[in-house]
Amino acid sequence: MAAPFVPARFQAPLPQSHFIVEEAPNEEALPMDVLIVGGGPAGLACAIRLKQLCASDPALGDLEIGVLEKAPDLGGHCLSGAVMNPVALKSLFPDLPESELPLRTRVDSEAVYLLTGSGQFKIPTPPTMANHGNYVVSLCEVVQWLGSQAEALGINLFPGYPAESLLVQGTAVVGARTVPVGLDRSGVPTDNYTPPTDVTARVTVLAEGTRGPLAQAYCQWQGLTSTNPQIFALGVKELWEVKAAPKQVIHTLGWPLPTDAFGGSWLYPMADNLVSLGLVVGLDYRQQQLDVHNMLQHLKRHPLIAPILEGGQLVEWGAKTIPEGGWHSLPTRLHGEGLLMAGDTVGMVNVPALKGIHLAMQAGIFAAETIAAALKQDDTTAAALSSYDTRVKESFIGQDMYATRNMRLAFKDGFYLGGFQAVLMTLTKGGFPGGTIAMHADADASRREGAPCSALPEGGMSKLDAVFYSGNQTRDDIPSHLIVGQDIPGEVADFYAAMCPAGVYERQGDALVVNAPNCIDCKATDVLGPRWTPREGGSGPSYKRM
Repeated sequence: MAAPFVPARFQAPLPQSHFIVEEAPNEEALPMDVLIVGGGPAGLACAIRLKQLCASDPALGDLEIGVLEKAPDLGGHCLSGAVMNPVALKSLFPDLPESELPLRTRVDSEAVYLLTGSGQFKIPTPPTMANHGNYVVSLCEVVQWLGSQAEALGINLFPGYPAESLLVQGTAVVGARTVPVGLDRSGVPTDNYTPPTDVTARVTVLAEGTRGPLAQAYCQWQGLTSTNPQIFALGVKELWEVKAAPKQVIHTLGWPLPTDAFGGSWLYPMADNLVSLGLVVGLDYRQQQLDVHNMLQHLKRHPLIAPILEGGQLVEWGAKTIPEGGWHSLPTRLHGEGLLMAGDTVGMVNVPALKGIHLAMQAGIFAAETIAAALKQDDTTAAALSSYDTRVKESFIGQDMYATRNMRLAFKDGFYLGGFQAVLMTLTKGGFPGGTIAMHADADASRREGAPCSALPEGGMSKLDAVFYSGNQTRDDIPSHLIVGQDIPGEVADFYAAMCPAGVYERQGDALVVNAPNCIDCKATDVLGPRWTPREGGSGPSYKRM
């Protein structure tokens, strides 16, 4: 029997010096007025809003705005359920009718079920999960559409250019450096080598998405803390073409999760013959062998789900982490000298409502408006950018996150106690229990042996096959981008192998073997094990409709 262990003991430290580089940009640096790291909802909303402000305010001039995105195509690394509140999208494009926005199906009916291994019980929909008037969307399609709007406005889009580090002078951020291309497995340049590019900017916006490494390093460098550490969940998702999609949005709780883990599943109709199916599990789970990918394969055989998928065909597969710490895990400030941070990279997610896209987009809009005001005054100091924090926290972003500030944290002691406390929090609009529920980082949770539904069921899709359905485009001879801790024992190697949905880790004897090209950038490894660093542009998954 494997002894309990704490993952943090075997995790390498964050390589701050890798991400924060204090040196002058090179002579061939590309100058921008504003640089946005991350071409997701927050980053593109920021870029678009800035260009709109340029058009309406001649005092701003025609700003040069650049967006660095690590995926080869915009949206290629974006994954979410997703049911989206369209409020920020409509705010950004007030003159467009809904029919021209990237919205798939309107939610008019929904159901929540508590599952057992062989059945289900329909339960009342919690108020936080009410979705009437929201829309099922493909996040890939939303981002692709935003990208087309940005391109039409003359914004400089750089897909396939991941940012490897922030360039700083003193305490000011002055731009970013991209990842070099064409290194072999040993880090030696090949015939296809392209050196990194320095991009300078008066203001840099970090909108990297979940578990952004530059934001992590910046917060560590600047000593930015939070009341609680950020915590995460891992979501594994499949897209299916089916004979007939259900007419309602479905969420489930309970099986196949153990009762001391937080999470649940979703099944969303994306079209008459297309459904999104996924399972989310908090990464503070306690069992060493818990395997979210394999649990999803079990879920597909449940009597509630199997009839919907029968006769259907898998189209795409993917996985992503989700920041779940909520209000108490936001950094003490979201700005600095020449820098703002927005969206999932700082944890702007309302977990009980299962919503974050509109929060990220609204934060991007606020960042743009803050930057515009600062540039007009030719002042990009931290003081000049500090109003961004106030706008975020006084808007529906802060209001929604504050009202649900302890709900996710209540489940750290189990499903049933957490559910009871969540009801009281809902009734008191967040007043119960008062104060803050303290939470540890996911890597600090002790792991014990055992987990239900950890083995792949007969006929279930393997992780290797799943990676194929992600469209993974990583070169086999690329340098490893994963930083592994020292002296990893066999039971920890097994833990990594179960945790990773893409088969990156395996145990051979008592040794850990790392298959880095399999990685789909879900970032679960960065939360609980080997550190993730940006790799050559175009690597990783290539999602089309996720």
